[in-house]
Amino acid sequence: MCLAVPGKILSIDGVASVVNMSGVKVNVGLQLVPEAKVGDYVLLHAGFAIQVIEEDEALETAELLAEYIFPKEEQ
Repeated sequence: MCLAVPGKILSIDGVASVVNMSGVKVNVGLQLVPEAKVGDYVLLHAGFAIQVIEEDEALETAELLAEYIFPKEEQ
């Protein structure tokens, strides 16, 4: 199974970009999404952006991932 994580493009230099992924800045290749621009949200997998997605979808996905990675402790 593969996992793609959403992030927001902060800067672009050719096909290289810097993406904010839940507060962590990562270097990402844009070869698969040449239409992507600064400010777009993309799905990241294995160091590459694989799809441009809507902001609301990106934020919802990030929230769900956070719940699974850092579940709230039962009281």
